[in-house]
Amino acid sequence: MLSYRHAFHAGNFADVLKHSVLCLCLEHLIKKEKPYFYLDTHSGAGSYSLTQAKAQQNQEFLNGISQLWQLTTSPPELQPYLNAIRATNPKKALSIYPGSPLLVQHYLRDHDYMRLYELHPKDHDKLKALFKKVQQIRIEQSDGFAALKSALPPHIKRGIVLIDPSYEIKTEYKTAIMQLIEGYNRFSTGIFLLWYPVVQRNRINKMEQQLRDSKIRNILQVEHCIAPDSSEHGMTGSGLLIINPPWQLHSQLTKLLPFLQEKLSPQYNRTVCRHLVPE
Repeated sequence: MLSYRHAFHAGNFADVLKHSVLCLCLEHLIKKEKPYFYLDTHSGAGSYSLTQAKAQQNQEFLNGISQLWQLTTSPPELQPYLNAIRATNPKKALSIYPGSPLLVQHYLRDHDYMRLYELHPKDHDKLKALFKKVQQIRIEQSDGFAALKSALPPHIKRGIVLIDPSYEIKTEYKTAIMQLIEGYNRFSTGIFLLWYPVVQRNRINKMEQQLRDSKIRNILQVEHCIAPDSSEHGMTGSGLLIINPPWQLHSQLTKLLPFLQEKLSPQYNRTVCRHLVPE
């Protein structure tokens, strides 16, 4: 299915969590001069206008990045993310929300390398146009799940793999975990981030158990919910399952999550930051 378009949801509370964690991981990688590799299985269009019709239809960004954009003070754990957002909006007006690839480009050095996969033809074309002059970025219109087999392991031994499917199809919950495990088995030194929506809690429970059964060690789980779990239609929260998290990430997120909860969901207090599987 190719009906999902992230432009309708860009900059929402789920993007804030996903991208603030991604930026913290990138900050960790660039502390060393050694090159890193980045792979994005479901890249989207790369950049999203918040002033055009798709974003304006639901205005999900109003309960996301817009709540953080004008803050005069914020915790240091949020600064890498906010700095990358500001770099995309140099005129100090929030009009563009960068997708994961554009955020990563903010951290891309001459010797780093990025591979992006997007199946939707329109989003793929936008992605190609966005990065047409960047030599270190390779873009393919193909299934990102399949890329975890074809592109891994990379010749660079440090890096991040972001798995961020739409979960339009129910079986994608199981498929995402299976591909995460497959990818880790091919690139065990990489940092893996698997994003998931909280729509039905039983699906998340099954994903967690699949990972426990895999015998992979050192898995961190982070989650931010803006409403109680529900059997009704709609996302009440989102989370990340992180294999090989940077050593400071757990402590950073224990400081960041309460701040996000206060700013984005003061009416409901549920965040999770725990080692699903210890080292």
